[in-house]
This record gives sequence, structure tokens and C-alpha cells, in this order.
Amino acid sequence: MNEPRLNLPELTVSELSAALKRTIEEAYGYVRVRGELGKVSYHGNGHVYFDLKDDRACISGVIWRSAAPRIKLKLEAGLEVVITGRLTTYPGRSQYQIVVETLEPAGLGALMALLEERKKRLAAEGLFDEARKQLLPFLPTLIGVVTSPTGAVIRDILHRLADRFPRPVLLWPVKVQGDGSAAEVAAAIAGFNALPEFAVWPLPPRPDLIIVARGGGSLEDLWSFNEEIVVRAAAESLIPIIAAVGHETDFTLIDFVADRRAPTPTAAAEMAVPVRAELLLDVDSLSRRMLASWRRCQEARRTELRSACRALPDSDELLALPRQRLDHASARLPRALHANAHSHHVAFSRIAGRLSAHLMRANVERRRERYSGLAQRLQASLAAYIAAARTRIARQNERVATFGERADRAIGNILDRRAALLEQASQLLAAFSYRGVLARGFALIRDAGGRPLRAAAAVNAGMRLDIEFSDGRVGAVAGDSRITPADSSPPYVRRRRRPAGNDGQGSLF
Repeated sequence: MNEPRLNLPELTVSELSAALKRTIEEAYGYVRVRGELGKVSYHGNGHVYFDLKDDRACISGVIWRSAAPRIKLKLEAGLEVVITGRLTTYPGRSQYQIVVETLEPAGLGALMALLEERKKRLAAEGLFDEARKQLLPFLPTLIGVVTSPTGAVIRDILHRLADRFPRPVLLWPVKVQGDGSAAEVAAAIAGFNALPEFAVWPLPPRPDLIIVARGGGSLEDLWSFNEEIVVRAAAESLIPIIAAVGHETDFTLIDFVADRRAPTPTAAAEMAVPVRAELLLDVDSLSRRMLASWRRCQEARRTELRSACRALPDSDELLALPRQRLDHASARLPRALHANAHSHHVAFSRIAGRLSAHLMRANVERRRERYSGLAQRLQASLAAYIAAARTRIARQNERVATFGERADRAIGNILDRRAALLEQASQLLAAFSYRGVLARGFALIRDAGGRPLRAAAAVNAGMRLDIEFSDGRVGAVAGDSRITPADSSPPYVRRRRRPAGNDGQGSLF
């Protein structure tokens, strides 16, 4: 059994951790490590923490907030990367870790694997189904374009639209590569969908079609259009989208979720609008065909009308029987009129015989009694209405009198408060007035212009003065001014005499 070495120096935990930290940093310094990302955590302060592992070991890593903007790739678990950084320790947990300076994918195979995994996951959610894709408008009123404002893509799209069918274009400028480009593209798609259907100042109207375009590039250059935020923004868009990212051989995830994929931005412009000249030719051809068809139809109707006219009988034959019936009716009409008048005369004579003066008198009496009853009811109703009106008028008079008394009391209270305030103000004015000071024996001196003089230095010899006392004013002329020095003692201050012959401190006894 080995004896403990009691002659070793004694270290604290902090000293031992610091020694280990110096040893590891001096022995390794910068390292370049390849591995697979494990758990990735984005902290709220901007730092990124992750685990880097292989099949037999795992090491912690951290990307400080200052270095995070240089990492162009979104970190996810399972991504194989190559890291360059400094090896150090974290004494708080007794672990070693890598402080990352640069991070890049381990190769094209890793990005392709990540792309395939993301593609399968989004396809399983149904974002790539053909059933959810929208039809493109035949002739959009306004086209929205999401691309870089300084690239050749927007110029190609505008030039192709001008050649085929000029349409207004609303450009939403975004970055199409680098850090933050995916968020800008997603925000642009959502922003187009959030616009009002009709123009409301200062907002433009909502476009009928969106073109998301970018020129060609490597897989890393086009990676922003493979980000999940862009794919989901395109899937949630209510406006049809044409994806024109890269060249014909380039495929990104936005191509699968868009309503139509264009191999190039120029092809996207061709899909967006038809050829105006071809439309004019088609309209002209259709108009000529319509006019020829209308003429043929009119000629056929005219032929049918002639045939029908030849088959119709003569008008005299059609009107012969009605004319004969009219003649017979007109011959019977005078006799029928005389018979009708005679029957009505007999009926009236029979009714007149039944009428008599007694019946007329009884009818008049009944009407008179009825009208008398109505007059009495009317008088009673009128009297009740007048009584009720008088009662209401009396109540209103009482209310008016009550309000008048309350108003008088309120006015009196207000006047009393105002009088008290006025009295207080007059007392304050009297207390702060300079005339009270004059009454105590002081005087106010003004110059010829009426301005108060507050110092003897402001008075010159021969100056005309105006002296105001409490009981009046007196004019005066200033003589020689003598200013007493500020450090001179008043005549009534008694100075202490020093002992003669002792200029020093003096005796303590």
C-alpha cells in the first residue's frame, strides 16, 4: 500500500480547474473537428449550445452571440458538420467544450440528406399534395414579385412581361442568399397576403399572383428556399405562387409546395401572362366567326319567315267571321239598351212606392239621438283632458318653483365663495404690496423714466430722482454718490482690542 504524499502542494478547486484550463488551451488551441450535431439549443441572449458526437464520444460546443451571425446554416439535430474553434473547459460543470469560430456542413451529402429528410417530413404533412394547389389567374391585374431588387432576375421578368402582355408589377425586395434571407422571403409572402383587396392609402392592392424568383447557384446558395419557414409560408398563401428558383436542373422545397414551378424566372413571366398579340388574333378570329354565324342565323330566320308567310291564309279570310258577328251584335244593341232602361225604371218605381215620410222621419230621429250621444261623450272627454292638463301644468309650476329656489340658493353660495376668494386675494395683495413697506418708514426711489433703483451704483451725480413715501412723492436731484465698501464694519460694531506687544498667538495661560 502506497503511503500518501504529504509533501504535495495543496490546491483549491478553482486553482486546479484554472490549471486544467491552461493546460488544455495551451496543448490544443485551435482544432478542426468533424461530427454529427446532437441536441441544439438557441438561447434567448443569442448564444447557441449544442452537442457534437460520433458513434463513440460526445463533446459540448458553444457559439457565442458575436460569432452566430457568421454561421449561415440553421443548426438541426442529425446534421453532419465540420467545426473550427478553440478547445477550452467550463469549470462550473467540470467539462471541456469547443468555442466555435466557423461551422460548415461536412459536404454535399449531408445537405442532401437533410434536404431529403425535411422533404419527407413536409410531404407527410400534405404540403406537397396536388389537390391543395390553386389555379393561376388567366390575366392577373397585379403581379407581386419576391426577389432581390439589384439582380438580373427582376429585369428579366419585367422585360418578358413587357414583350408578352404588360402588367403592373409590385416588387417586394428581399435577400435571396445568406443569413436572414429565408425569414425575409417568408415575410414577403405573408406581407402580400396581408394587403387589402383594394388599394387603401398608403397600402397598394393585393396582387393576383406571386412570383418567387432567384437566379442559379449552388445548393448552399439556394438553401434559403429549402428552409421550413419559407415552405410553410408558401403553403399558407391564399394567392397563387409561381416558384422560379435557380435553373431548370435546380430543385428546392418551395418548388414542390408552390402552385406552379417554372424552370427559370423568364419562364415564370411566360406562365404568368398570355401573349397579347395572340389574344388579339384570337379575339379577331372569334369576332369574324361570330359575325358570320350571326349572318347565317339571320338568313335562316328570314327564309323561315318567308315560308311561314306563304302558309298563312289571307287577312280577309281571317277577319270575315269576326266582322259578321260584329254586325249582328251592333244590330241588336239598340233594342237591348231600351229593354235595360225599362227594367231599371220599373225597379226604381217599385222602390219609390215603399218609401214614405214616416220612415224618413224615424231615420232622422235615430241619427239625431246618435249625434247627441256622441256630443256628450266628446264634452266629457274634453273636460277630462282639460283637468288632466291643468294638473300637469300645476305639477310643472311646482317643479319650476323648486328649481328656482335651488338656483337662488346655488347662486348665493357661489357668490359667497367668490366674495371669500376675493377677500383672501385682496388681503394677499395688501400683504405683498410694497405700500405696506412704505408705511413702515421706507421709501421707493425711481429714476426719471419711472424705473426703480436698487443700488447706489446706478445713481449718477445730477440725476433726477422720484422718491415715493407712503403719503406721496417728492422730486430730488442726486448729489455725489459715495459707496461704502462691503467689508467695512458698521459704526456700531465694537472691535475687540488685541493686547499690546503680542503679535503672535499669545499665552495659553
